[in-house]
Amino acid sequence: MAIYITQGRYTPDAVKGMVANPENREKAVADLMEKAGAKLLDLYFTFGEYDFLSISDAPSEEVMASALIAGAASGGISHLRTTVAMTSKDAMKAFKTAGALSKSFKPPGR
Repeated sequence: MAIYITQGRYTPDAVKGMVANPENREKAVADLMEKAGAKLLDLYFTFGEYDFLSISDAPSEEVMASALIAGAASGGISHLRTTVAMTSKDAMKAFKTAGALSKSFKPPGR
């Protein structure tokens, strides 16, 4: 499973709707993720360029993309930006493998 960090914005209509009828967006997002085959780990409301940040666990890019596309298709969110995150343990494995690979890789022109 991979960790995905997604930032996004609510549309003006979504904000108007949430002010008029507050609801638990964390539950709604968690339900969407579960139906897609992923798991919402955390949801934060943020200040600045983006209105929210979610951290999810999904078995593949296709699963994560399906949840993001469904969310965007609702018309309530926009400007989605998703980053794949690695644990420190996985990053260490990558650095060790890269160390072995770099010994045999030559840069262009050398």
